Amino acid sequence: MDFVGIVILAIFILMVLFTSIRIVNEYERGVVFRLGRYVGVRGPGLILLIPFIERMVKVELRVVTMDVPQQECITMDTVTVKVDAVVYFRVMKPESAILNVEQYIRATSLLCQTTLRNVVGQSDLEDLLGHRDKVNEKLQALIDEGTEPWGIKVSMVEVRDVQLPETMQRAMAAQAEAERERRAKIVHAEGEAQAAEKLAEAARIISSQPAAMQLRYLQTLITISTEKTNTLVFPLPIDLIMPLLNKLPEGQKK
Repeated sequence: MDFVGIVILAIFILMVLFTSIRIVNEYERGVVFRLGRYVGVRGPGLILLIPFIERMVKVELRVVTMDVPQQECITMDTVTVKVDAVVYFRVMKPESAILNVEQYIRATSLLCQTTLRNVVGQSDLEDLLGHRDKVNEKLQALIDEGTEPWGIKVSMVEVRDVQLPETMQRAMAAQAEAERERRAKIVHAEGEAQAAEKLAEAARIISSQPAAMQLRYLQTLITISTEKTNTLVFPLPIDLIMPLLNKLPEGQKK
């Protein structure tokens, strides 16, 4: 065999080896077809294929994080909102992901978009804002049910952002401000009621003890003496001047 023949033979052998040897990573599996017919799933490791007869399609088994594009939806209480989400899923059956659906990632993305619009349309605005966990659970159950024939398991769905119209935002801000004012008034009224109860209790104690009234009178004098004012108001207990008033004639008492 001449040199040219040897080179051609070497090239042919290299081509055969190149088409027959595959390496599958730990997080991948290879779906093998023989003359177009599915024959099994192989991997991980070194895979040997029959040249020109078998071919292999790799499928990744790691969790895929997929952003669901923003969708404009109308809630059940007729509020237009824009909602986006994030979906976490992984392939559990590589053969189903290849045999049962074309481009399983794109198909899952489209299913997530339609399911998100449907679930938001069946929910109130209050559920989207205050009970988002229930909406997430409903989305996860519906999407997982739809992707089960494709060998895909949806582990989690999270509604990420809910955008409201500006008019609705202003209305909700006004409602929140009114609610804060209502609570502030209630707290203030409760404080006034508690203060009134304490004052009434203090008045009952002072009225039952004359000495306590005198102590309160002396305390008031001390407080007044520390103030620097031009006008001095001198409180005088009525019980001290009652004897003098009783001695006055009836005409002068008036």
